Amino acid sequence: MKFPIQKVKQAGDKPFYFEGDVDISSLEEAKNDIRKIAPVSVSGQAEMKGDELEVSMSIEGDMILPCARTLVDVPFVFHIQAEEYFNLSPYYEMEDDSEVHPLPGEVLDLTPYIKENVLLEVPFRVFAENPEDTPPQEGDGWEVVEEKPQSEEKVDPRLAKLESLLDDKEK
Repeated sequence: MKFPIQKVKQAGDKPFYFEGDVDISSLEEAKNDIRKIAPVSVSGQAEMKGDELEVSMSIEGDMILPCARTLVDVPFVFHIQAEEYFNLSPYYEMEDDSEVHPLPGEVLDLTPYIKENVLLEVPFRVFAENPEDTPPQEGDGWEVVEEKPQSEEKVDPRLAKLESLLDDKEK
């Protein structure tokens, strides 16, 4: 989602409103738990305050995450309220812990900040609604192998003599 800074400046004292859908499906390929994510709806406003640009936005969408118990797909709906701050001054130098981003150029691209806010919203773990859901039993080049239960522990015949000595000692 991009828009020129000039539009925000033209709004004057009034906020500049924006709205649209943003495709952030590249998050599916990153090393995280997001299996699928639909384009997110973003709406918000941008307002100039001197050399600073304040952007308030609402991000809504849904993603598919793996269940923590069974690994089945679990839909997760999210709604994020985010605020980002930018400085337009060419003399601004970003500090280490600063929440204000430098903005070189005349176009503001909110897509990286939308992705960052969505990644921060991904829960640590989710659980499927239906506990009877079973995990997939096979996939591309793999399948689940059941481990056979071990019958009684068999004693190595070479150590059977030693075991009889231990039994005598306990008596």
